[in-house]
Amino acid sequence: MTSDLQQFPQILTVAGIDSSGGAGINADVATAFAHHVYPATVVVAVTAQNTYGVQAATLLDAQIIEQQFASIADDLAIKAVKTGMLGDREHVEVVAKALANYDLGPIIIDPVMVAKGGSKLLTDDAITAVKEQLLPLATLVTPNLLEAQQLTGIEIKTPTDLVQAAKMLQTLGAKNVLIKGGHGTGDELTDYVLLADQSEFTLVNPRIDTIRTHGTGDTYAAAIASNLALGHDLTTAIKLAKSYLYATVADEIIVGHGHGPLNHWAKGE
Repeated sequence: MTSDLQQFPQILTVAGIDSSGGAGINADVATAFAHHVYPATVVVAVTAQNTYGVQAATLLDAQIIEQQFASIADDLAIKAVKTGMLGDREHVEVVAKALANYDLGPIIIDPVMVAKGGSKLLTDDAITAVKEQLLPLATLVTPNLLEAQQLTGIEIKTPTDLVQAAKMLQTLGAKNVLIKGGHGTGDELTDYVLLADQSEFTLVNPRIDTIRTHGTGDTYAAAIASNLALGHDLTTAIKLAKSYLYATVADEIIVGHGHGPLNHWAKGE
């Protein structure tokens, strides 16, 4: 095992490859480099997709996923890890087992269920596995409103519902919860954070009128992981990540004809 002495900040992303480059591991790698953090990867799936949606996806064999984890843990000094698309129950279980076996630092769980174009990225039985096996490992879970509803069974219509859902996610095992408000309505977008000590805060920004939001969830979680690897505390990491995410949407680039990717070169505050 290489000494941690003078090791460059490193994160691990566990997700799928996006052939169009905008989401998944592709977005995570771009985000890490934007933060001057080195990204290692465990590839769970390979997709054929573009800005219109996902046309095909293939999940990798469990053995090669296990081997990727082992290779990385044997050499690199990972300071934080984030998960994205995991596909089905078998792959959720493989990833959960690996995350429990290796010390990879804080674990950010982005429970990716549906792609921007509407394609389902997590089977129904896999959702149960996420709740039972992944959430208890989570330093932070980062669902959007729809994912939070599916994980908790709570229909989120009011601020009270939002708090109740966050508390339910903690009951399921997640230490800290960030429920993203991008699927809400209105001129402002509000993210709600409930920390392990029961303190809470919101992050509010103007809603940007754009369809170029492919990879926002991946980018947000990867930015949080990157900031943790840089030594920031969780609250600071979340706030810095949100600032970066807003900049990547506000300073848009034109790629593709549908839900285009973010501008990962953008600078947050």
